[in-house]
Amino acid sequence: MTDSHICRGIGLTDSAAVATELVARFRRQRPLRAGSLIVTLFGDSILPRGGAISLGSLIALAAPFGLSDRLVRTATARLAKDGWLEGRRTGKLSEYHLSEDGRERFAEATKRIYSGPDTEWSGRWTVIVLPSMGAAARKALRDELIWRGFGALSNNVFAHPELDSSALRLPRRAGGPLSKVIVFDANLADDDAPQRLVALGWNLQDLGRRYQLFVKRFERVLETLREAPSLDHQAGFIVRTLLIHEYRRLHLRDPLLPQRLLRADWPGAKAAVLCRNIYARVFAASEMHLSQVAAQLEGPLPMPDDLVLQRFGGIGSILDV
Repeated sequence: MTDSHICRGIGLTDSAAVATELVARFRRQRPLRAGSLIVTLFGDSILPRGGAISLGSLIALAAPFGLSDRLVRTATARLAKDGWLEGRRTGKLSEYHLSEDGRERFAEATKRIYSGPDTEWSGRWTVIVLPSMGAAARKALRDELIWRGFGALSNNVFAHPELDSSALRLPRRAGGPLSKVIVFDANLADDDAPQRLVALGWNLQDLGRRYQLFVKRFERVLETLREAPSLDHQAGFIVRTLLIHEYRRLHLRDPLLPQRLLRADWPGAKAAVLCRNIYARVFAASEMHLSQVAAQLEGPLPMPDDLVLQRFGGIGSILDV
C-alpha cells in the first residue's frame, strides 16, 4: 500500500493527521534507528538553541516518534561513546551537548543541508589519490570522501568538481586520515569527458529515484499544511523533524554536482524547494513546541540563534512561496 493510499484512508485534513502518518512511516522502519533521529534532533533543533539539552527533555521530545525512555537512553549513551555527544550530571539529572568533533561534523553537514546550490563552477576538478594503506584505513578514508561528495573512479582515485581547498583543510589536520592523500587540481581534455566521469563516479539514477519518492510523499504534506486552518505546535515539530530526517539522509548522499553536470529535470532541485517551503511553514510552531517541552539543566533553552533564520536562503522570506 502506498503512502498516498494510507493518507486518503486516514483523511489527512490537518497538521496532526500529517504528523501521525509521518510517524507511522518512521516507525515501520526496521531496525528503528533511534540514534539517527537523535542526531537529526541535535543538528536541526537543539544546536541552534544553545546545543545542550537535559536527558529528560530529550526523552520528552522523542516520545511522539515512538522512542521509549530506554531506547533514548541507550541511543544517547552510544552516541556519547562514539564521540558525537558529551554528557554532564547534576545530582540524578543528566544533560548532553555535542562534542568538539561532533560540532565540526555538524557544521559541515549543516552547510550542505541548508545552503543553496553552488551555481558557479570553473570546469576544473579536484582529484584525490590514495597511497598504499591497510584495508581498515582505506575503508575509513573511502567513507569520508564519499560522505564529502567524492566519486570513486577506482579503488585509489576519487574526484569531485573543483572544491575550495578550505573544504579539506580541517579533515587534513596532522594525523587525520586525509593528511595522507595526494590532491590534484585537474582539467579534463575532452568535451564529453565530464559526463563520462559523472557516470563512472556516481549512481545518480538511484539517488534521483529516491528524490522523486521524497517529493511525492512531501508534496501531499505541503498541500495539507496549506489547507489546514491551524498548525498544532507538536505536529509542526514532528513534521519539521521527520522532513529534515528524510531530507538529510538523501542530501548527504548527494555529491551536489554543478547544475550543468545534471539532467535538466534533476529531482534534487525540486526536493530542495519543497523542503524549504515546508520547513518555513512549520518553523514557528515547532519552535513553540521546543520552548514548551525542552530545557537545559539550568533552565529554558536559549532563543534560536539568528543564523537559523538564514537556512534555505532565509526562511522568513519564503513562507508563502
